[in-house]
Amino acid sequence: MQIRLLTFLILPFVSVALADDFKTLAGKEYKNATVSRVEPDGIVLTSKAGISKVYFTELPKNVQERFGYDPQKAGDYSAQQSAGLEQVRKQQEETSRQKAEALQKENQSRAQQASRQNELRALQSRYEELQRQEDDLLFRIGEAKQPGPAYWGGKNNKTQLHRPNPQASQLPLLQSHLKDVRHEKDQVRKQLEKPQR
Repeated sequence: MQIRLLTFLILPFVSVALADDFKTLAGKEYKNATVSRVEPDGIVLTSKAGISKVYFTELPKNVQERFGYDPQKAGDYSAQQSAGLEQVRKQQEETSRQKAEALQKENQSRAQQASRQNELRALQSRYEELQRQEDDLLFRIGEAKQPGPAYWGGKNNKTQLHRPNPQASQLPLLQSHLKDVRHEKDQVRKQLEKPQR
C-alpha cells in the first residue's frame, strides 16, 4: 500500500521532468520542452527558445487532462493573479506618487533655500551700503559742527574770530537723514539675524 502511494506521488514529478513536444491549438510548437511548473491555468515550459507559459485553453484536451486542468480552479487562479497584479500596480502607483511628492517637496525646499540665500546676500549688501552712508553722514555732520574759517578781527585785529560755517545750515537735514539710515540699518540687521535664531 505504501509503495503504491509513493509511486502515485512520484509519477507526476517524473512526467513533469521529462522533455516532450507540445503543440498549441493555434499550431505553435514547443520542441523538446520540459515542464518546469504546472499552474492551475497552464504549464510553464523550458526549451531552447527560453521559458514560456502556455495556458491550458491553448492546449489540446489530452494535454489538459494529463496535467489535471480544472476550468473552475483555473478561473479562480487567474482572478487571484489579476487581483494580485492589480494590487502590485496600485502599490507601484502609490510609491511613484510618494516619490514624486518627495521630489516636489525637495525641489521646493531647495528653491526656498536658494531664495533665502539670495535675500540674505541682498540684505548684506544693503547693510554694507547703509553702513557706508552712516559713516559718510557722520563725517559730514562733524564738518558742519566745526566753526567756520578763522580770521583776525576785533580791535587791533588781535582777536581770532570765525565766520559762520556754510555747512551748518545743512545740519538738521543731515541729522534727519542719519536717523533714517540708522533706522533702516537696524531693520536690515534684524532681518539678517532671523535665520540665526
